[in-house]
Amino acid sequence: MATLTVPPVPPSPRDDAVQLYRAFKGLGCDTSAVINILAHRDATQRAYIQQEYKTMYSEELSKRLASELSGSLETAVLLWLKDPAGRDATIIRKSLVEIRDNLGATEVICSRTPSQLQYLKQIYHSLFGVYLENDIQSTTSTGIDHQKLLLAYISTPRPEGPEVNREIAQKDAKALYKAGEKKLGTDEKTFIHIFSERSAAHLATVSAYYHDMYGHSLKKAIKKETSGPFELALLTIIQCAIHPGKYFAKVLHKAMKGLGTNDSTLIRVIVTRTEVDMQYIKAEYSKKHRKTLNDEVHSETSGHYRAFLLSLLGPNI
Repeated sequence: MATLTVPPVPPSPRDDAVQLYRAFKGLGCDTSAVINILAHRDATQRAYIQQEYKTMYSEELSKRLASELSGSLETAVLLWLKDPAGRDATIIRKSLVEIRDNLGATEVICSRTPSQLQYLKQIYHSLFGVYLENDIQSTTSTGIDHQKLLLAYISTPRPEGPEVNREIAQKDAKALYKAGEKKLGTDEKTFIHIFSERSAAHLATVSAYYHDMYGHSLKKAIKKETSGPFELALLTIIQCAIHPGKYFAKVLHKAMKGLGTNDSTLIRVIVTRTEVDMQYIKAEYSKKHRKTLNDEVHSETSGHYRAFLLSLLGPNI
């Protein structure tokens, strides 16, 4: 469930555009007004607001926001302004080409459905003029197995329904054991084949069989047998197949624990999951850490940046 709170009767996109323009006029920007509007409109409403703003004032709302805001708040608001596929494409492009950390790209690709990935590839090409496959291949620092898995994952058709052939799932669990823990070294090809061709429901069943047959989780086996970006990709796929809420709660906790905060991760997860399953993520966070996600974000951020993220997270429950 989403955590986005939208007014029961929201203003028209035209009225919102007018209010945003007024917030930009004069000395300084009325940032609170900007947040109060944009953090409480869904993706469709935000798209209409941008259309109206350009029609009325002959400039892109995103460009005006970029000139008025700064730092983490600017990053978060501009990402929020995009449609989901465009947002994913932007995160992946920055991860692969600009900062080359592969974390954002791996998380986004390995947590999306096949239909989302097919649309994402189209948007990626239209936005950047290159194919996603080419950018993945050109990122040599991630390792060949990581590359192969991502390429297979974005191009292989997979069912999206709940149906599972339990006989095949059991065979897959045995094949993964044989390819990993049973032998010296790891047969990465088998892991890539199964993880890229099987549905989320199927992989969740494979994981359950693996635990039943070998006494510990498939996740533990992956950590033992693989490393680096390849390990990260496999773990993201299997954890999102089993319980995405728990996975993203863990990612958020890791971004905020210890000294300093990984704002890039904090923004990426909150902005991309607010309209998807943030309610479940918040519940898992509270269950695991005995502290609400809202309270944690409040203690790790400040100012308008804090206000924007907390608006997306909804009531502190």
